[in-house]
Amino acid sequence: MKVDLEGKVAVVTGGAQGIGRAIVDALVDNGAQVAVVDIDKEAGKQTATEIQQSGGMCLFVEGDVSNASEMVSAADQIASHFGKIEILVNNAGINTRSDRVPIHQYTLEDWQRILDIDLTGVFTTSRAVIPHILAHISSERGGKSDSKNATGRIVNISSIAGLVPLRLQSAYVAAKAGVANLTRSMALELGPEGILVNAVAPGSTLTRGTEALFYGDDGAYTENAASLLSHIPLGRPGRTTEMAAAVLFLVSPDASYINGSILTVDGGWTAGYTRDW
Repeated sequence: MKVDLEGKVAVVTGGAQGIGRAIVDALVDNGAQVAVVDIDKEAGKQTATEIQQSGGMCLFVEGDVSNASEMVSAADQIASHFGKIEILVNNAGINTRSDRVPIHQYTLEDWQRILDIDLTGVFTTSRAVIPHILAHISSERGGKSDSKNATGRIVNISSIAGLVPLRLQSAYVAAKAGVANLTRSMALELGPEGILVNAVAPGSTLTRGTEALFYGDDGAYTENAASLLSHIPLGRPGRTTEMAAAVLFLVSPDASYINGSILTVDGGWTAGYTRDW
């Protein structure tokens, strides 16, 4: 997929690996200049170096999305470096605890950590970056907002876990559901100012972090993975590049009349279960 993002400046949180890295690569491949904000300093620096060596423009800024002051500092640094910000992808997040438990066994610390990063992180980062996007829009239009020709883009990464109830993941489900409705609220507020806000809700996606979940030592799907995939009409996990393609479309000029939408990329999982009886 090719779109025209030449000269656009994008910020991607959690962009050093997984879905975030795929999003960064897709934006760079289509002409954007990208700032990666990530808590993983080594992976972030490596991402920026690899993109620069391949001819792209990438800046790494170390930052924790749950820390409001760090996000303000990161946004200011990025805007100063590139001269503007036009696109924000709120991708940074963590999944639920590895030992999944019912809500009454969930610790407050685990609950708070997931909410702080997956939901509050979207708020703190957006609050820090939006003034820079609005400032650029204003400078382009001589101080006037123009909802008829929106140029700013924000894409939040939610999850199918935020759209349908799942067991034993109370904090993650709550956070991602919050992201979905926060996206709609942001769209109502920012659309008239020239910023379109949408979300992508990935289904099960194969990353280095989930390979052990899907594949056993023999290279075949594990029993748990086979059970999970039986509910997905396409019969496989998603690829990080497929999630990135959805983000790429939403930030493209062609998505000029899409605002407040949640684009589900799950192979048909949430469309409903198929039955042979």
